[in-house]
Amino acid sequence: MFKRGYYKHETANAVYRSKMKKKIIVATILVAIALSIGAAMLGPIMSNVEVPAYKILKTEKDIEIRQYPPLIIAEVNTAGSRQTSISDGFRILADFIFGNNQGKKQLSMHGPVTQQQGIKIAMTAPVQQEKTDKEWSISFIMPSKFSINTVPNPINERVKIIQIPSKRYAVITFSGRSTEENLLTHTNELKNYINRSNYSATGNPKYAFYNPPWTLPFLRRNEVQFEVTE
Repeated sequence: MFKRGYYKHETANAVYRSKMKKKIIVATILVAIALSIGAAMLGPIMSNVEVPAYKILKTEKDIEIRQYPPLIIAEVNTAGSRQTSISDGFRILADFIFGNNQGKKQLSMHGPVTQQQGIKIAMTAPVQQEKTDKEWSISFIMPSKFSINTVPNPINERVKIIQIPSKRYAVITFSGRSTEENLLTHTNELKNYINRSNYSATGNPKYAFYNPPWTLPFLRRNEVQFEVTE
């Protein structure tokens, strides 16, 4: 009698453990789905920031010829691999727009120019990355409300404020992760388009990334850009 009851007890425990295991698996799947949906919704929301108001001159599949207006950028040069440099550059530029700047200058009625506390600058898109001779150039585009005279001055001497004249670019847009393979594939595709067009590329390719890192790969917007002339 004892053994029979013991076996029944063990069988009941096994059934209970099996049911609990299934519930845990189902709960884990549901949490993963919820997180994926949340990331899918949050990525585009967080990407809803100001972008340059360019004019599209020509379109062919995923490639556009764009005319950009004059822009003001905050730029920093960094060394190392592409991934390391964009991480370091982003950190330095984020520090600048989050308030590590000299704010607005005001004229005092009773003395010299006085300095206000640093101001926060709205994030824009895209974050840009371009290879120079020995380093990488990382840049943020300043919001359109600023002029070269009103944008706050950086405190970090590595951050440079530069005014860019109106330029024309050939641009290819794609989703997915910004891996070296993905960037190279689309760089070559854009080069092939330029070579068979009436345009000539100048300088190195510029990479543009529009989304926060938690955005699902298929929802990301990445670009390779070449400045072009006719």
